[in-house]
Amino acid sequence: MLLLAVVALLGPALCAQHASSLPLMPLPAHLSEGNGKLLLNGGFSVVAEGYADPRVAEGRERFLNKLWRETGIPFQTGAPDSSATMVIKTAGPSQQVEQLGEDESYHLAVTAAHVELTAANALGVLHGLQTFLQLVHITPEGFAVPVVTIDDQPRFPWRGLMIDVGRHFMPLTVIKRNLDGMEAVKLNVFHWHLSDDQGFRIESKQFPLLQEKGSNGHYYTQDEVREVIAYARMRGIRVVPEFDMPCHATSWFAGYPELASGSGPYQPITKWGIFDPAMDPTRESTFQFLDKFLGEMTALFPDPYFHIGGDECDGKEWDANPRVKQFMREHNIKDNAALQSYFSGRVEKLVAGHNKIMEGWDEVLQPDTPRDVVVQSWRGPKALAAAARQGNRALLSNGYYIDLNQPASEHYLVDPLLGEGATLDAQQRARVLGGEATMWSEFVTEENIDSRIWPRTAAIAERLWSPEEVRDVDSMYRRMALVSEKLNDDGLEHNSFTLAMLQRMSGNANPEALEVLAAVVQPPKGYAREELKQYTVFSPLNELVDAVAPESETARRFNQLATMVVAGKATGEQWQEVRTWLELWRDNDLKLAPSLKDSTLTQQLAPLSRSLSEVASVGLKALDDLKLHRTMSAAVRDQNLELLKAAGKPKAVLVDKIVPSVELLVRASGS
Repeated sequence: MLLLAVVALLGPALCAQHASSLPLMPLPAHLSEGNGKLLLNGGFSVVAEGYADPRVAEGRERFLNKLWRETGIPFQTGAPDSSATMVIKTAGPSQQVEQLGEDESYHLAVTAAHVELTAANALGVLHGLQTFLQLVHITPEGFAVPVVTIDDQPRFPWRGLMIDVGRHFMPLTVIKRNLDGMEAVKLNVFHWHLSDDQGFRIESKQFPLLQEKGSNGHYYTQDEVREVIAYARMRGIRVVPEFDMPCHATSWFAGYPELASGSGPYQPITKWGIFDPAMDPTRESTFQFLDKFLGEMTALFPDPYFHIGGDECDGKEWDANPRVKQFMREHNIKDNAALQSYFSGRVEKLVAGHNKIMEGWDEVLQPDTPRDVVVQSWRGPKALAAAARQGNRALLSNGYYIDLNQPASEHYLVDPLLGEGATLDAQQRARVLGGEATMWSEFVTEENIDSRIWPRTAAIAERLWSPEEVRDVDSMYRRMALVSEKLNDDGLEHNSFTLAMLQRMSGNANPEALEVLAAVVQPPKGYAREELKQYTVFSPLNELVDAVAPESETARRFNQLATMVVAGKATGEQWQEVRTWLELWRDNDLKLAPSLKDSTLTQQLAPLSRSLSEVASVGLKALDDLKLHRTMSAAVRDQNLELLKAAGKPKAVLVDKIVPSVELLVRASGS
């Protein structure tokens, strides 16, 4: 397709600007490059020595299968130990139930003839195998791995991905392929957000009405949960469940309204937002119910940590309940925040009684919060630092909200120990365990969720694994693009879903002109989407805004070129690349507009397509002025800037990301 041809033209010129480095993400703690390479051929074989861990054996098989899929080479599986190309040495066992802070280090040495991977336990082995897979590349002699020595370990022990299945349910296939993606970039905690106002997503045998009335038929059986836990463990990933309480709990009340502070009736909520229903903290029956429920769920999930949510209680249902207000007066509870603290304290004792450590969002932190409680910060670095200063361990998620369509660069530069975190002393810094990317699911389905998680989460994984000084954004983007392609081999669909959706939207097997438009637009950042259009749980999420990536790589790379042109640093070839892009976008509307009216899903795109053409025309005029050293008149400049201001506003719930780059050209040509 034409678009792919132009991308191919642009890509190498930009990559050539950066110093070469190995295509690894996360970057290892210590790496030494040698000379030469190890060629992969049918004689390549892998043996395991030392402690016999089933995870090492299965990891070896997955490793060889992935190598086979990527290279097409049938590798040996039964070669004699003495002739094996790669030797895995596992020193000893890891914990039966994986523990926070276990040794995840590994040593990988590749020569032109041999590979040695050594680790203290299976966790390090699994990480080392993923590093080797990232190093595999094609050469004129065939597939190869460079000669290299790596000694690696993570910076933080808690490196997580949260997937919310309460708002939109995700089938097991989605969960499993994202666990594969997590393994590839060395994330080690899957935070499973299993209940919210819109849905309760797990089978309870103690309280079956939870799933029968709170799930709309979409939930995981306990056997399926065990299957996910086992699947994750084989990949060195812990599974931490979350059941949100006392708020974000309307789906609980559909089956058990006696838990709520209001009079009901209750049904799972079909809209997005913060809602009034809240558990009743004044009834002992509430805590008796929760004790039985927690006993059932803590027995199902082996991880030592158990997340109880605890966020975003507006207190309105408590305010409207005279019995709750009377309880507060009798117990000298001054406000709703203190009432929630009372509730959380009671729940913490229940969780501890089932031999688990409670985790919760920022709101669970109060002056009397037990020091064992782990605080997950959605509010930001100040809240994170406050928890660490108080003596609690803490995780950062603020800045890692991958549902908000922020560029990878913004996530990449967020660090748990920078900003407010940098003011902590050594003891307090040690309480910062790491962080988690959070995939809230208001605007994702099983079809497009991979694109919202990957590849940007790889940048977050690097921030949490690699040394603090690893902060080169250009290098990150270059390596992330290569890792993104590798993730395709794990079955992830972030690079394939767009074309399928565009074909369905347009009814065209080769929607080339629609692809051109899709490549330069993004969903709006933050929470703006909710303000532009009404959505519910029944909204199909099948429009262009759902089919495009959260960050336009085409627009990002075009902005690099435009910046070089304006700075006077662009080569003649790069000037021509800018022109090629702008001409493509200028002419695309003539090709696309006639077909947009054919589908109700594309009709709304007509103004957006027309606007892109107008923006590109303005850009071409500015480019000519710069090339010929002409100064654009103030009147024309102001007129163009006004056009660009209008073009930059969302249309069809999408943002044209070419506008900022064209504005650069216009301002430069008018000065």
